[in-house]
Amino acid sequence: MTRKQRRMTMIASAGAVLALSAGLVAYALRDSIVFFYGPTEIVEKGLTPGTRLRLGGLVGEGSVIRSPGQKVSFTITDAKTTVTVNYTGLLPDLFREGQGVVTEGVLEAPGRFRADSVLAKHDENYMPREVADALKKQGHWQPGDAKAGADAATPAAPAK
Repeated sequence: MTRKQRRMTMIASAGAVLALSAGLVAYALRDSIVFFYGPTEIVEKGLTPGTRLRLGGLVGEGSVIRSPGQKVSFTITDAKTTVTVNYTGLLPDLFREGQGVVTEGVLEAPGRFRADSVLAKHDENYMPREVADALKKQGHWQPGDAKAGADAATPAAPAK
């Protein structure tokens, strides 16, 4: 075998090992790559308590309960399923009932979630594309209420 053939064999072997390892990593992370799960998806997938994930949806109307020590309890819904979220800390300024949020934390039990962080939508007219898609899937999307993704760049007329 010539020197050039050995070098090409070594490069091909390294490329095959790299492709195999990338494939194994992608396979192992196939469920973790999702930006967030909706409440219905959590129930359908049968995720076990202790699973770390992101949960997204709309904050339930009348569900925000504030307790001493910056403890907050609220529900996240996709209009089909509701999950109760417990969070300790300061909420974003834009956090409101009926608005889209994404929380990150641990599923404590079916229907209960302990959040480490809460992310609210960035302005009055924006909803994360994934939340809008989930609402469209459930049949609860109301065009004109909020704009998703790239449509958020165009401001809506102020409410009077």
